[in-house]
Amino acid sequence: MVVVSTLGAARSDQSRRRRRRASSVSDDPGATPLALTRLTVVTPTELGEAADADRWLDEVSGDELATDAQVETALRLINLALAAQRAGSQDPYVHELGVLQAVTIRIGYGVGDELVDGSWSDAREIHPAQARRRRAEVLHPTERVAAVLGGRDEVLVAETLVLRARLDLDQERSREAALQLRVGLEVLLRDLADESAPAVRDDLAALEANRGAVVEAANDALRGDLDEAGIELLTETVTRCERALRRRRAGA
Repeated sequence: MVVVSTLGAARSDQSRRRRRRASSVSDDPGATPLALTRLTVVTPTELGEAADADRWLDEVSGDELATDAQVETALRLINLALAAQRAGSQDPYVHELGVLQAVTIRIGYGVGDELVDGSWSDAREIHPAQARRRRAEVLHPTERVAAVLGGRDEVLVAETLVLRARLDLDQERSREAALQLRVGLEVLLRDLADESAPAVRDDLAALEANRGAVVEAANDALRGDLDEAGIELLTETVTRCERALRRRRAGA
């Protein structure tokens, strides 16, 4: 179950509708307070007495692998709900969330009424390994952003398609990943065909060798979910595509 609550809600839609005319602002209007959405993922787990629950929380919060697993499971459920919202509203701009979008992440336990309100009896703030690892790289993409905005670089179509395939894989959508990668690989092989760096050429040769298998995986995806071997192939191929694109950027 996912409990959604809004903290510090902004003005109601009705009040905004009454103010249709644009209003002037000062030179420095300052930051506008924003509402914060709190998502609470509740799993129906029986932890026993309070002492048992405390012991469980101490063990999980002190184990990086356990906390990462809890966060990944929660995000998968949240993103499944967002995918349903995107399809139901026919709004392509509803997108998945990752750990870096979270202001705070907590793991805890609670009972009935607390959980319905998105609260808990006790909780610990945690810092998933994914967030710790990527924060060290936060400044690097800004160079690429500046280059793209300045017209010195461009975002390749292959980059967009491979990222979408990675997202589908992470969210256990094997059919979507296979179909996305089928096209993404073709575009990547064409986009990087003129690259001369030996490391990139090695990646392209390996990807070319996997090309037929990826096509077969996409054909299998038309009929249903892939088996473990198919998912392993997709994971290996997406990883190789990502590496080729990273090496291409490093050379550039």
